[in-house]
Formats: sequence, structure tokens, C-alpha cells
Amino acid sequence: MITTILIFFAILLVLVLAHEWGHFFAARRLKIGVEEFGFGFPPRLASVMHQGTKFSFNWLPLGGFVKLKGESGDNRIEPDSFAVQKPWRRAVVLVAGVGMNLVLAFVLLSTGFMIGVPVALDESEIAKAQDVKIVVEMVAVNSPAAQAGIKIGDAIISLDNQELATISEVQNYIAGHTDSPIELKLDRLGESINIQAQPTLLPEVPDRAVLGVSLLQTGVISYPWYQAIWHGARATVILTKEIVLAFGSLFRGLFIERQVPADLAGPVGIAVLTGQVVDLGFAYVLQFASLLSINLALINILPFPALDGGRLLFVIIEKIRRKATDAKTEAIVHNIGFAFLMILVVLITYRDVMRLSSGFFQNIFGA
Repeated sequence: MITTILIFFAILLVLVLAHEWGHFFAARRLKIGVEEFGFGFPPRLASVMHQGTKFSFNWLPLGGFVKLKGESGDNRIEPDSFAVQKPWRRAVVLVAGVGMNLVLAFVLLSTGFMIGVPVALDESEIAKAQDVKIVVEMVAVNSPAAQAGIKIGDAIISLDNQELATISEVQNYIAGHTDSPIELKLDRLGESINIQAQPTLLPEVPDRAVLGVSLLQTGVISYPWYQAIWHGARATVILTKEIVLAFGSLFRGLFIERQVPADLAGPVGIAVLTGQVVDLGFAYVLQFASLLSINLALINILPFPALDGGRLLFVIIEKIRRKATDAKTEAIVHNIGFAFLMILVVLITYRDVMRLSSGFFQNIFGA
């Protein structure tokens, strides 16, 4: 438990510091003053001045922050103030944090491909892969598999104590059991479990039985560095696309269907997921951290007040109007947006805690 918490905070710290370092690096390259780069959040433990920037070390290890000169209202008219920079220069600083999170995801994924990561295999790759598994990719609703308790991510160890090497072997074995149940031995997050399921006949193929699952063959493959870079870049693009689509589904559910997705998780939920990922191994931790890094990038670029995307929207509006927005008005909008985000985080966290505590009491009392 303690290890999981420490790893969760370590991942969070790296992701947020990478984001803030992107802002810091872009500002320094553009000769914009950076008053403070904070590691963690106050209260302050110690600080040191270097090249005009205060590097502070703070007690709350929840990430970090960058304070740009002229950003909060002071020193707004000085030449190196963020407020007096041309719109494109401010835009570069604002998107640099997002860019750094995407770069970090690429680095983590590339590193994973070099040391070996679990990937979906085709038949030509099985021979060179390690830890080959047949994994449940999808479970059909109301299918024999769903009724038996088979879940997405379960790895098939054996059927009726017979170890089968390929998906086709598994499918053929199930197909032949039209009138007798199958004893499945599964690996679920490192725990071996036994489940009995009765295959059902397909209406369109009366002599072939199925459980109602889609299977995927996975294994661990490592690549030389030049191939790992390519696979890391490709995976970053694919994950970014998938998360954008997930955000679209989230917003459609919230604003059109008026429903909160069941799998929406806050800090507590992510911490629990971290524990599950840690149990799977280091390669999975790298993939999980890269996924969180891309999420952080895309959330920050949303055009919502207090986020980088919201601040970027004000820069774009200023460019279109050819007139700067009143600093006090913009500050009020961002403060309202920040308050809304904090309320949202609290509500999601409360939902996580209630969901987890409900499961906890059910396990104890059988309720």
C-alpha cells in the first residue's frame, strides 16, 4: 500500500514537473522572465536563486509550478514581462507544457519498447516474444462468459487443465463443447482463479459453440533503439487519438445524455489503478505513466478558464480583436474556472471514495 502511494506521487510529480518545465524552458528561450520554479507546493522548505529565477523546494510533493514575470499583475510593463510579449510568443509558452507532456509520453513509450513491453501479437511474432498470453479483449453482454464472471483482461492459462498455445486452438476447443461446461483457469492481475462456463451454440452455426469473448494474443517484445523510437512515436499518436475520442464520448455523455460515465476516475481512482498496474510490472508502469501524461496534455489544452487552453483562448481573442483583454477581467474568469475545477475534482474524488468504500464494506459484510 505504501509502495503504491509513493509510486503514484512519484508519477504525478514527474508528469507535472515535466509540464511546468516546458513552460519554463520556452520562457527562458524567449527571454521572458521567470520569477520562480517551484518543486511541489508551499509551504516552502528551501529556495535558491539562479540566473534570476528562484528555485523553491516545497513541502507538498504534488507537482510544481512556474511563476512568470508579469503574469499575476506585477511588473507587467517591463520588457521581459510575459504580459507585454507578442501573442505568438505567449502562445508558445502556453503550449510548451502540453508539448513537453507529449514528449515525455514518447520517451516513456520508447523506453518501454527498448526494455520490452506487452503488445498484441500476430502469428509471425509469437516465436520471438516472451510471456505470451491469450487475453480476453471483449466480453459480450449476457453471454456465457459474462454470466460466468469472465472479465476483460483475464489471461487464459488452461481449459479443462489443457494448456493451449494459440487463439485458434482455444476457439476450436470451445467450439467442440456443445453440451458440456468448460473449466477455465485464468490469470487475473496476477491471481489465479478457476471459472466454469457453459458454451452456447451460435444460431447461424448450429454445430459450433462459443463463450462470447473476443481474444487477443499478447507477449513482451523488446526492440533495438532505432525501432523503439519509431514504435514509441506511433504509440504516442495512437494513444493521443484514442484519448481524444474518449474525451468526445465523455463530453457527449455529460452534456447531451446528462450521464456521468461509470469509469470516470479522479485522483483516488487513479491511485487505485496505479496499485493494479504496479502489480503487473515495470513495463506496465511506463505505459500507464505515458497514458497519464497524454491525458494531462489534452486536459490542459482544453479551452477552459484556468487551463493553458483557456489562457491560449484569451491570446487568440486578443489577436483577433487587436486589443488586449482587461487584466482584471481575465483574472476573474480564470479564478472562477479554477474554483469550478476544484469543485469538480472534489466531487469526482468523493465519488471514487464512495465507490471504493462500498466495495470494501461488501467484502467485509457480504452486503
